[in-house]
Amino acid sequence: MLIGETAKCAGVNVETIRYYERKGILPVPKARTSGYREYTTETVALISFVKNAQNLGFTLKEIQELLAIKVDVTSDCGDIKSRAQKKIVEIEEKIVALQEMKESLGIITTQCSGKGPVSECTILNALNR
Repeated sequence: MLIGETAKCAGVNVETIRYYERKGILPVPKARTSGYREYTTETVALISFVKNAQNLGFTLKEIQELLAIKVDVTSDCGDIKSRAQKKIVEIEEKIVALQEMKESLGIITTQCSGKGPVSECTILNALNR
């Protein structure tokens, strides 16, 4: 498959594939004699793995680590589980931080009448503190 077809099958755009190649997540495939790179169904599966992991909150660096563990014969499922548990803790911390942000923004928003000159806006004044 050429890059356009690979991108379509994987549900990403061509630039995503090129980005993953630059980051070392996807191997750069060999070029045909015509100069075009040829991708395989394994590439599509790898892109799907990456996208699924991203949807669960893993960063590209973490995904590279997961992929390395995946091919390491000395690793076991516990290695992956501990990384997933660590990610859960990080997500829970982000949820707490987002709830605090929402609460703070709610407080300063209720203090604003929504009327008057911008120079007297309680929201902007709170942001200046």
